[in-house]
Amino acid sequence: MHEDLLFARCARRLIPFMVVLYTLAWLDRVNVSFAALTMNRDLGFSPTVFGFGAGIFFLGYFAFQIPANLLLARIGVRLWITCIVMTWGALSAAGALVEDPGTFYVLRFLLGVAEAGFVPGMIYYLTLWFPHSYRARFTAGFMAAIPLSYILGAPISTAILELDGALGLRGWQWLFLIEGLPACLLALAVPKLMPNGPADATWLSAQDKAMIVGRLAREDAAKRSEVWPALLDTRVLVLCFVSFAAGIGSAGITLWLPQILQSMGYSNASIGPLLAGFGLIGMAAMFVWGRSSDKRDERVWHVSLPLLVAATGLIVAASLSLTAAVSLVALACILIGLLAIDGPFFALPSSFLGGAAVAGGIALINSTGSLGAFVGPVLIGVLKEQTGGYATGMIALAIALIFAATAVLLLGRAMMARPLLQGEH
Repeated sequence: MHEDLLFARCARRLIPFMVVLYTLAWLDRVNVSFAALTMNRDLGFSPTVFGFGAGIFFLGYFAFQIPANLLLARIGVRLWITCIVMTWGALSAAGALVEDPGTFYVLRFLLGVAEAGFVPGMIYYLTLWFPHSYRARFTAGFMAAIPLSYILGAPISTAILELDGALGLRGWQWLFLIEGLPACLLALAVPKLMPNGPADATWLSAQDKAMIVGRLAREDAAKRSEVWPALLDTRVLVLCFVSFAAGIGSAGITLWLPQILQSMGYSNASIGPLLAGFGLIGMAAMFVWGRSSDKRDERVWHVSLPLLVAATGLIVAASLSLTAAVSLVALACILIGLLAIDGPFFALPSSFLGGAAVAGGIALINSTGSLGAFVGPVLIGVLKEQTGGYATGMIALAIALIFAATAVLLLGRAMMARPLLQGEH
């Protein structure tokens, strides 16, 4: 019981601020999808241009995740996360300077580079504080920033677009400025609110610190901790494939969803509240599913089932003969499924990796997912331009999610048959 209270206390201290940071990170990553409601027209961007620009973020994100996470493990959270947050806020605000496809591509790529170390760094940071049996729920708590960015960010983003013409700036320019600059200010609070680890937490007693360190050390002793062998571990490579396929579906729908709703006849003003409603339902699903995964100590089905739900939603939403209500339910199912997997999925690597290997393994898995996240928006853009609609692209995303769910199930079967499965060992 004392352990439960101690880890709950740590979560209350750390996770709310981490959620605030990630909410801003996610909003600065996807606000381009709201900007596109007017920016594409103002700048003459075709679906292919927008899809490539939205997706190129993830190429920068991919290229720098592993070195960024290994640097975090070496120099500590306080300094590294402060630099990351400050840089991405400035680059997001600089989106107001976009004039043509070239500047759009460059700024999106650099924003991906700046954000590269944040999410895998935070997942690794959680492993420094919480044992495996707590991680799915607390990871889900951190990942709640994603639906929160819809709940708060979607209405705010569509409202900011109404500033069009104020002080000679377009609405989408105000959007980048207003949503980018707060990250620069919050970066200054990172050193005070995020200790490098339990040993640096002034609000923990020596006994509490010893309990956390001892519990984590006992778990890590039975896990692989060498970085480079861990990156070739069969389980890590399978999770990389899952992350890649899931990234195609997740980014593909996320970065195009406002325009999909616009094509269904919804006004810019109504899109924000709709997405906020989706976010509320998705946040509830994340917490319930993450706690269920921890309670049952089960990850595989808690990842594969939501992927199949999201795939089903995409297939249904692609139908041309649906009523508006059914289409909205299908779109909600897509987001619920994609959000619910986060806690259980990111708890999987730390179930068999320890030490620095966790940082490297999580970074590799997440960075491979970012390659899929590059493919998804580009795929939707190209297919939209060729077919004039979104249905074909949605079917393509659904196929990717079905492959991801299948891979997770096969991994689970292999791990049950041979629990010590390890790359070349």
